[in-house]
Amino acid sequence: MKDILQRDEKVLREIAAEIPIKDIGSLKIKKILKEMDIALTKQDDGVAIAAPQIGYSFRIFTVAGKVFDKNFMDDKAINSKESNTETVEKEEKSIPKNLVFINPKITKLSRTKKWVPEGCLSVRWLYGKTYRSTKATIEAYDENGAKFVRGASGLLAQIFQHETDHLNGILFHDHAKDLKEEEPQ
Repeated sequence: MKDILQRDEKVLREIAAEIPIKDIGSLKIKKILKEMDIALTKQDDGVAIAAPQIGYSFRIFTVAGKVFDKNFMDDKAINSKESNTETVEKEEKSIPKNLVFINPKITKLSRTKKWVPEGCLSVRWLYGKTYRSTKATIEAYDENGAKFVRGASGLLAQIFQHETDHLNGILFHDHAKDLKEEEPQ
C-alpha cells in the first residue's frame, strides 16, 4: 500500500498534470485509482484523496462513497454506540462506491461563503477553519472516460474545493485560520 505523503513532500506543492483522455482507462491509471481507494479506505476519518497525496502528480481525486450514504452524518453516533454484527454488515453493504474525478474543473462557485472546519490526510494532525463557497459545480471525467458535471453543497462542495486545491499545489493550512494540533484519541 502507498503511504499518504505529508506536507513537506515536494509533489504536494506541484501543479498536477492532466491525464490525456485516451489514457483514462489505461492500466497505469487503473493502478493509481486502486492505490488511491486502498489508501483512502485505510483512513477512518478520510472523505477524499487526491493523486498527489500518494505521490502521483496527476489531476485525479476520489471522494469516499461513505459521503454519499444517507447515514454518513449519523456515523459518529452509530460508531459510539454498541452495535451488533448484523447491523454493521448491513451498513457496509449499503455504502456507495467511491466517486472518481479525473481532470476536474470547478466551473461555478457560490458567492455565499462560510468558515468551515477542515483537516487533511497530508497535514496530520492539524485542523483549522477555511473560507469556502457553500456550493460548487465541477466538471470531470469518471474512471471510464465519461465526462460528467456534478453540483454540490455543504461538505461535498467543500471537498471539491479542497481536492482541487491539492491538484494546484495548495494545502488547506495555507489559507486556514485557528489552526491547532489534535492528536487522535
